[in-house]
Amino acid sequence: MATHVETAHISKGSLWTSYVLTGFSSLFLLLDGVMKLFKPRFVVEATTQLGYQESSIVPIGAVLAACTVLYLIPRTAVLGAILLTGYLGGAVATHVFARGGAFPILFPVIIGVVVWGGLYLRDTRLQTLIPLRQ
Repeated sequence: MATHVETAHISKGSLWTSYVLTGFSSLFLLLDGVMKLFKPRFVVEATTQLGYQESSIVPIGAVLAACTVLYLIPRTAVLGAILLTGYLGGAVATHVFARGGAFPILFPVIIGVVVWGGLYLRDTRLQTLIPLRQ
């Protein structure tokens, strides 16, 4: 069973777009995870205002950073995307529960779409599994 991502049938434009989408989303998610590991005041305040205890910030950051690293490794990118989808779904649920506005609720959805879009554009296995166009 081949585990590498086949790029033979992917256009140069799609490949570069995938790198931009992956880079943007990964940079944002890694920054968010690392900030939770270091716990600056604004992160602690924002997280506790959402109803989480301060003691949960570092584990949440570690999970986010680990999922993002899995997403960045080609062999585990699909697993990382699935785990990030779960994490981002939790972010949506948290903001709905905290009665956040439309932007805080939709932003994790947008990041999730960017994560999957970047992966979809560079992985022919996903394109075969989910044919968006005939």
